[in-house]
Amino acid sequence: MAGVRVVISDFGGVLTNPLLESFVKYQETTGIPLEVLGEAMAAVGERDGMHPLYELEKGLLSEADFTRVMQAELESRLEHKIEFHLFPDHYFEHLHPNEPFLDFLFEYKASGGRLALLTNNVKEWEHRWRSMLPIDELFETVVDSGFVGMRKPEPEIYALTHERITALEGLADVAPEECVLVDDIEVNCTAAREFGFQAVQLVETDQAIADVRALLA
Repeated sequence: MAGVRVVISDFGGVLTNPLLESFVKYQETTGIPLEVLGEAMAAVGERDGMHPLYELEKGLLSEADFTRVMQAELESRLEHKIEFHLFPDHYFEHLHPNEPFLDFLFEYKASGGRLALLTNNVKEWEHRWRSMLPIDELFETVVDSGFVGMRKPEPEIYALTHERITALEGLADVAPEECVLVDDIEVNCTAAREFGFQAVQLVETDQAIADVRALLA
């Protein structure tokens, strides 16, 4: 197995606390059950032929249109008015930095390590998540699904990430197997390995740090 020269980090659930914590707080605050939220997304996807969250994360559906279709579907199911436009406020209110993993990345960077960020995110939310963390201080390149029209686990986004990495100074010869993706979602890790990257699924922060350190060693 090739030695790792570049660490590629996910954002939500890796650089932050688990995303489920934020969704649970949304449920507690609004009274909208997570199961109903998921069912509504699935119903919109079946009706319109596209999954609204996936299209949102690829920048193919605007936040305003996402809010409109989801609010209509949820109100139909819940049989009362809701304020779905406040979803991002609730979501980001309960996200916070994963300090131990950030400390590890800063330590790695200080030792000469090279870092990239690969995130499934929403174009209109860029100011929210970038303001949470020192993104540009840590990462040499950022691949944000909302701006590139593709998302994990689509193979094209891994190819684009590798292309962006090899465009960086001193990394033109980096092979995919010399990169490791750290992601909290198993299917994203599986797809990364299929592309040729190594991958570490973050289940617990200490476990992920130990797994990456082992690959760096």
